[in-house]
Amino acid sequence: MGTARRFVVDGAAQGPLRGLRFAVKDLFDVAGHPTGAGNPTWLATHPVPTEHSPLVAQLLAAGATLMGKVVTDELAYSIHGDNVHYGAPRNSAAPQRVTGGSSSGSAAAVAAGLVDFALATDTGGSTRVPASYCGLWGLRTTHGALPVAGLVPLSPCFDTATWLARDTAVFDAVGRVLLPPDAAGLHNGVQGLCVFDDANELAHGELSDPLARVTAALAKRLDLEPRHDRIAAGASLADWRATYTTVGAHDAWRVHGAWIDAAQPHFGTAIAERWQAASRVGEAEAAVARAAMRDIRARVRDALGTGAIAVLPSAASLAPLRAADAAQVQAVRMRTMAITCIAGLAGLPQVSLPLRTSAGEPVGVSLLGPAGSDRTLIELASQLHGDLG
Repeated sequence: MGTARRFVVDGAAQGPLRGLRFAVKDLFDVAGHPTGAGNPTWLATHPVPTEHSPLVAQLLAAGATLMGKVVTDELAYSIHGDNVHYGAPRNSAAPQRVTGGSSSGSAAAVAAGLVDFALATDTGGSTRVPASYCGLWGLRTTHGALPVAGLVPLSPCFDTATWLARDTAVFDAVGRVLLPPDAAGLHNGVQGLCVFDDANELAHGELSDPLARVTAALAKRLDLEPRHDRIAAGASLADWRATYTTVGAHDAWRVHGAWIDAAQPHFGTAIAERWQAASRVGEAEAAVARAAMRDIRARVRDALGTGAIAVLPSAASLAPLRAADAAQVQAVRMRTMAITCIAGLAGLPQVSLPLRTSAGEPVGVSLLGPAGSDRTLIELASQLHGDLG
């Protein structure tokens, strides 16, 4: 499967992650092993790294053993979970459904029990969506909280380094190793609980009960009355998605446009169309979108302040069936990205709790918190997961 292959790099003899196995999305550099970014032309036109990415090095130093690299959607420009060159990883939690992407291989390896956790990334939803689809823990970190050196970028203004895990304790242990101490006020107690009604309304009916269960359990635990809000008041989350898409595409073309023009890589149809659209985003259009992004960022951050959290869906639906046609996949993608763009535009952390519908299908419900509240969000989500049984 391209550069997604098994090899072993032993971790330190002692450390808080000793005995745990992990894999890395094929965007992270591992010394002596090629970084393919999910595309054969990228693989052929870039040298083999001589150093580990800082996060890989940090995990090895903490005692975890690296078991290899796993496939990614091409240059991370997808949330579906397939790759025209290397195939679609299997979703062990729902074999008839896709894994979600672009951290498709990371999610598949963790869901199948091949590793205990996996490094991933999240730009527009690439950890939160596969976490939801595969029944895993996942965190979009505060933008800039973790280093992105030694990591193939997509859109640096939104890119975050992340991880996925099946087990609550493992998820927490990795966070304690990688994340800095919380900078936000949540460690002094959560002072507000928000429900973004416009985000919840974008979710399909299967998510109604999990969203209600999480909100009720959280309100009870925190002894708070949920405050309902339409976070995109005066606009719509579809408008916010368009802002995210324009800024992200302009940023991505700035990073990769020269290579695409020179190397002429073959991309899958949907991803090729995204790159073509990115190439057409002009400076004036991008400037307007960046101004809108600043307003959105301020609005979301003001809504949470330093002491509130919000409940929202991790994705708009169950994982699409593998047999779904392109129109169905695109419709789900648009609804999901209208939800996931909230954290991206605001640069905020969002943890996805693994839950099940009444029919037993995996689904994720998220907690969104202030910038720098990553560790406290994980702790609260872990407690809440125990409350829900």
